[in-house]
Amino acid sequence: GWATLLPSTRFAAAVFLKALTLKGFKSFADPTTLELEPGVTVVVGPNGSGKSNVVDAIAWVLGAQAPSAVRSQKMDDVIFAGSAKRAALGRAEVSLMIDNSQGLLPIDFTEVTITRILFRSGDSEYAINNVPCRLLDVQELLSDAGVDVVVTRQGHHLSALFPGETRKIALHLRRCERR
Repeated sequence: GWATLLPSTRFAAAVFLKALTLKGFKSFADPTTLELEPGVTVVVGPNGSGKSNVVDAIAWVLGAQAPSAVRSQKMDDVIFAGSAKRAALGRAEVSLMIDNSQGLLPIDFTEVTITRILFRSGDSEYAINNVPCRLLDVQELLSDAGVDVVVTRQGHHLSALFPGETRKIALHLRRCERR
């Protein structure tokens, strides 16, 4: 499922996404936490309920820099813009909790939480386990474990690929698309 960061055959461990918390991100004005279990996880709901925003949030917290990567015109579009009943918010915050009990990520914690905050001023912050850091630190944490994050729009799912796996999975997707 999209909630699993799949290991290559070189690793005996897997990294699982445990929870995703959204605050002021796109359509999620109120703090919302999705708890994820290992295995197949799906988000089901009617059109306009925010399903695609969940995928956008994962890509965003893991460092997506182009507004188009999160289906936006400009990056501050991810901040809740308000509605007829609710004022616009001043910031968007997403936290992604990863189960690292297998030790695949090179950090001495069994749970790792990556957080990204964007303010309307344009300022942004990243944190790993509530310790402020740079985007580069988040990227290095994932890449040191051999994880490449790839968001695909067809089917709206998130994949994390390990070295050597990209070509095989991309070819598999092309075969499926031809059917």
